[in-house]
Amino acid sequence: MSSTYLVALGSNRRHGFYGPPPGVVHAAMEEIAALGTVSARSAVMASAPMGAARRRFANAALVLESDLTPPALLAALKRMEREFGRRRGQRWGDRVLDLDVVLWSGGIWRSKGLAIPHPAYARRDFVLAPARAIAPGWRDPLNGFTIAQAFARLTRRRPLPR
Repeated sequence: MSSTYLVALGSNRRHGFYGPPPGVVHAAMEEIAALGTVSARSAVMASAPMGAARRRFANAALVLESDLTPPALLAALKRMEREFGRRRGQRWGDRVLDLDVVLWSGGIWRSKGLAIPHPAYARRDFVLAPARAIAPGWRDPLNGFTIAQAFARLTRRRPLPR
């Protein structure tokens, strides 16, 4: 049985073959297509560094139709990160490739090492902006908000404190 996944991609380190981060993200999109059918791809967008990272990121999102279960997809994505040269290191540090399962057509998934929806995606504009471009109506099964609504909530202007 096929499932639909929203996958977030990010890179902020150069790769010897694929070049700067946008090239890494484009190459990863092509590799992910081997795991099923990519039905939508966002543009690659630049974002500011986060946490310990020092370099700007290239971010994107894609929608994947796949027969893989959530744990099998996660294992394939982690293997792909390693093949692109990702090494375990500092949390939120610079990385060649970061791949995350954000949402799944099956709703909620909880197991050791995998939580869907991704626990932090709704607080990250670098995930929501590309996701909104390709799947604005996808609803979070926990809170019912669409991706477009989550993005609007995250980026809305707030009054300055007095």
